[in-house]
Amino acid sequence: MDVESRKAKRCLKALSQIDFELAYLAALTAQGLKPLSRWEKPLADHALRQLCGLGLLAEQVRRTVKTGKEVIETIFSLAPGHIDLYKQRFDNTPIDKSAATQRFEGFLFGYPPCCIEQYIRQAYAPNNLPEEDQKILFHWACKGCAVTPTFLPAYRAVHNCLRK
Repeated sequence: MDVESRKAKRCLKALSQIDFELAYLAALTAQGLKPLSRWEKPLADHALRQLCGLGLLAEQVRRTVKTGKEVIETIFSLAPGHIDLYKQRFDNTPIDKSAATQRFEGFLFGYPPCCIEQYIRQAYAPNNLPEEDQKILFHWACKGCAVTPTFLPAYRAVHNCLRK
């Protein structure tokens, strides 16, 4: 195992100690399976360093909820352009769930367009995915999706590797 692989393994282990789902999301993003990811909580400096240790760029974005309370999101990606697009659109803005926002976020997060549109029309509509497959996704797959099954094997491999 080379130095970079050992470093990445240590970073993933450290992230797993914070939260398994964070480590899983980071691994998918570091492997290029997701173009951009968002952790809907602030992260401490050591966790941000672990993300960077995976080769990811990480930024924190300030948003507000309807009550006016500030929320800190952590976004990370291999691509600076994805980080910049997200920050330009959402930094210091209220969180909204409009169709336009869901389409833009879905694009940045790498969700299949058919799944985004189905979710906008009817969130969590029944689909034909086995429950264990749906659980490892970060989007709700649409019924009969032709795209999601193509990346499920790679997601499963990363998920199973982290579970060891």
